[in-house]
Amino acid sequence: MEYGSIEREIRIGAAPEIVFDVVSNPEHVRQWWPDEASFESVPGGVGEIAFVSDEGEKFPVAIQVVDAIPYRLFSFRWTQPLGEPARTDNSFLVTFALEADGDGTLLRMTETGFRERGWEIAVLEETYRDHEKGWDHHLARLAPYVGTCLTDRR
Repeated sequence: MEYGSIEREIRIGAAPEIVFDVVSNPEHVRQWWPDEASFESVPGGVGEIAFVSDEGEKFPVAIQVVDAIPYRLFSFRWTQPLGEPARTDNSFLVTFALEADGDGTLLRMTETGFRERGWEIAVLEETYRDHEKGWDHHLARLAPYVGTCLTDRR
């Protein structure tokens, strides 16, 4: 297996403007991805997300926004050590590309940077599979959450 990138594509029944807000605004992001999110949604913006275990243990992770092109693209680097700038050898790059699709949006998510970390194959494989499982879980929550945003707007 390659372990180079994770790619997912989903169709969401909402306009790109709404989907962009949901994938780039920390208030929305924490509703479908991490338990906590605090970052500036502008290129170069830094912050932190955190996942909380069932036992209440908090796992903070650094995040740094790379691109924020309204309604089209939002990308960030994450998992670099807290307090360090994100680089290709210490973080993963996640990109959400949005494309209008009739009355909805086609969202393409890509995560890269696994091989660039320089890990031995066992660590690379375990991390890749963990991220695959995580994205499958969290992206499955995205479209239903967007649906609640549409209901709230009415």
